[in-house]
Amino acid sequence: MSAVPQSAPLVRPFVLNPGVRKLAIRIGTGILLLALWEGLVTWLAPSYVARPSGVARVLPRVVSSAEFRSDAKVTVVSVFEGLGIGVVLGVVVGLTMGRLRDVDALLRFYVSSFFAMPLIALVPVMTLWFGYTGTVRLVIVSFGAFLPVCLNVYDGTRKLPAQYVEVADSYHARWWNVWFGIALPASLPYLLAGFRLAAGRALVAAVIAEYLVSLKGLGYFILYDSRTFHQNEAAVAVIALALLGVAINSAAGFATRRLLPWYRPS
Repeated sequence: MSAVPQSAPLVRPFVLNPGVRKLAIRIGTGILLLALWEGLVTWLAPSYVARPSGVARVLPRVVSSAEFRSDAKVTVVSVFEGLGIGVVLGVVVGLTMGRLRDVDALLRFYVSSFFAMPLIALVPVMTLWFGYTGTVRLVIVSFGAFLPVCLNVYDGTRKLPAQYVEVADSYHARWWNVWFGIALPASLPYLLAGFRLAAGRALVAAVIAEYLVSLKGLGYFILYDSRTFHQNEAAVAVIALALLGVAINSAAGFATRRLLPWYRPS
């Protein structure tokens, strides 16, 4: 009997894991952008302009310096203090506007107007009230964080299904049970979205205040080094601010996944 020929085993094509593929694309894009930055600055700009190789060269010295660590600590503490104050006030005022029609009529126009106004316009007024002190930075950061949280909590409260409140009324629930037991939990997706906006506005507000009022912090560190042609050192502070913003947004995303496992943003 003749031997039956056996077919060769099928070879499966190699397919990258979607997570690994996404990470590889991000890393490749970053390397390409850094190469473009290095090449264009080397070709077109003066030698003192920041470039990736120069930033990498000064990075250990800048990060290990006491001045940079002190400035970074001041800015980070101010941002988190202002975020805390702004988020608490935003939640309280947003809930009040969403649940009380008269308060809504009194405040919504002004809150929306301040949200649309650039924060930089408030700095000169704040210096007249609080002087050239760190209080100006704290007030600007708190105000910048308050506005998006307030408006988002207000929107979440206004979109609360009427059936929830009707059931609570049928059980003779107190107003604080409705506000903090029903309205606020239902507004958590809006609150976390507002927190993401507030974190970005808080960083911008802190840097603006340090620029204009010459306050100790990363903003003034960037301004001073840029004006003295130490742009590689200034770029290190810019990267530190970017990493801080990414860390806050990542923390907000982690909180969303842990606190709201049922919520899936579109």
